[in-house]
Amino acid sequence: MRLESYIDHTILKPTATEEDIINLCSEAKAHRFHGVCVNGCHISLAKKELLDSPVKLVAVIGFPLGTMSTATKILEALDSIKNGADEVDMVLNIGWMKSQQYGLVLEEITKIKEACGPVVLKVIIETCYLTTNEKLKACELIIKGKADYVKTSTGFGTEGATFTDVILLKEKVGNKIKIKASGGIKDRETALKYIKLGVSRIGTSSGVTILNVP
Repeated sequence: MRLESYIDHTILKPTATEEDIINLCSEAKAHRFHGVCVNGCHISLAKKELLDSPVKLVAVIGFPLGTMSTATKILEALDSIKNGADEVDMVLNIGWMKSQQYGLVLEEITKIKEACGPVVLKVIIETCYLTTNEKLKACELIIKGKADYVKTSTGFGTEGATFTDVILLKEKVGNKIKIKASGGIKDRETALKYIKLGVSRIGTSSGVTILNVP
């Protein structure tokens, strides 16, 4: 098992500079991370920096609140893919989820996945804001909408990934879709435990530290 192959090396802070993005991509190539995860405005630059590299380029859309219109999220996804994104991480509309507007949530996931086509789509459910039943229902909708992953967190909520949530999500989704744990993962021991619990990807800004600290 290559730990680095699970990691999406991430910078999503609003203060990220061009130099930060260039360094992120350089580190990802040097450490052979699975991917880099950036905001939409940095996609073109990251694509240029990752040219001729196996490192995947991951774009976030509807980030970090998930409250944009479905049409806006679709355009954002299409623009990111056009500019070179290999994968898309979208934020669920949490307000719709908590209002039990499940039809709207499903329609949005379905339409965005249709727009993405073969591009991997991960749906961020922001677990810190959802009840247990809402988390389970969100997983059902993600599966029905034909997305590829459920992702725990944006890293901008009140809490990131937890072992308890990953266990819950894995019990629900089984092997139907994959799981990405993100938010607050800063050390090797934690990362390895998430992998043991069944996650297929880890989103973190601490990838270099995770690899280099035993």
